Formats: sequence, structure tokens, C-alpha cells
Amino acid sequence: MSYADLTTRDQNAFKRWLQRRRFADALKVFRKHSEAAAPLKVMDYGAGNGELIRQLSELQPLEATVFEPTPALMKEAKSHLADLETVSFARSLKKVPTDHFDYVFCLEVFEHLPPEQTEHAIAEIHRLLKPEGLAVIGVPHELFLPALLKGVFRMGRRYGAFDARPGNILSACRGRAPSERPTTEIAPGKPYHPHHLGFDYRRLEQLLQQRFQLKARWFSPFPLLGASLNSEVYFLLQKVRL
Repeated sequence: MSYADLTTRDQNAFKRWLQRRRFADALKVFRKHSEAAAPLKVMDYGAGNGELIRQLSELQPLEATVFEPTPALMKEAKSHLADLETVSFARSLKKVPTDHFDYVFCLEVFEHLPPEQTEHAIAEIHRLLKPEGLAVIGVPHELFLPALLKGVFRMGRRYGAFDARPGNILSACRGRAPSERPTTEIAPGKPYHPHHLGFDYRRLEQLLQQRFQLKARWFSPFPLLGASLNSEVYFLLQKVRL
């Protein structure tokens, strides 16, 4: 299955709507903060099939970089963005210069990263941003009532899997995300957690604030409901010199 089949073309209509809302939240931040005359330098860190870059490029001229370390997803991104001349592709960040980007977007990535990879990704995003550059981080909300609602949905799809076991779901519902999460490789030498359950956005927030100023945090798709009944959490972060 392609990345789009698992996201924007998922069989479940509500999940398709949530995926569209994920992009809408990122686009809203970009519209609000981007009024530069010159093309902005933008990276999508863990870009999947590149759909976010396509939508951003429709708003204003960009010099965009797609970072996607997974070969199969990179292939999809190159095909999806083949007509955009100002997009470059990177499976490694070693040659990407420091202080280079006005924006770094990172959506639906950190929930899959083990601790060592999480700290490395945060450090790289900080390195890549220009002074005073902005990062937009989006992750799933996998605690309390949202964990219960998601767990019921997952049990209907794959009962007995790690993220569809009643014990694990109830633990997350109490605010104690299961710490022993299955780990596999998304590409050779690239460990990751395949399930969202077990991710705790509060721990990520603490790590992010060691390197960034937290400009805003909001929940989606219903911001007024806060943490009580939302599936996503977003952070708008400004780079600070260490």
C-alpha cells in the first residue's frame, strides 16, 4: 500500500478527514507567519510522499527540501513532486548546511522514534533552522480519553495487536503510556516504533523546550476542547541560540 492509501486515501472517512486537517493546521501556521518577498526555504522532515510540500508550494514560491530516509517513501515523494522544479530531495542531512531553513515542518514523525533517534532529530531540526527560524511539530495525542477512543477504533480493525489490547489502552487512558513499545526498522539501520500507542507528547514537549522557545501549543481538530477530546497536538517553536 502507498503512503496515501494509509493517510489521505484511507478507507475510513473520518481518518481521511483527520489527515486533511493535519495539513490544514500546518498551512494555517505558514499563512500567518510567512510574508517574505523572497522564496522561503522550507524543509519537511520525514515527509512521507511529499504532500505537505505540494500544498505549501501552492501558497507562495518556495525553495523546499524533502527529507525522507525511507527509500520506498522517497520514491513516492519524487513521483508526487516531479513537476515542482524548486524541490530538492535528501535521504541524509549530512550535506545540508546549518542555519539554512526559515521553516522546518515535522508531522507524524516523533511518535515513531525511539529515545536516541528523538534527541538526534530535535538536534538536527535546531541545527537546520535559521536564527529565529520556526519549527512546526505535529504528533498524535495518545493519552486519556483520546487514547480510549482511538483504542476502540483500533480494536475494531486489529484486535490483539499492541495498540489494540485492552490493558495497554487502559494504561494510556490513565495517563501512563505503555513504556515497552515494539520496535522494528523502517529502513536498514533506522529503528522505529510502528504503533502510536505508547507515545507521550508531554515528554517530547520537555525535550523540545531544551532547544526551542515554545511559541504556541494547540490541540486538533477541535482546539477549544484542549486535551480532552482531540487526536493531535501541535507545537510552534522558535529556534534559540544555545
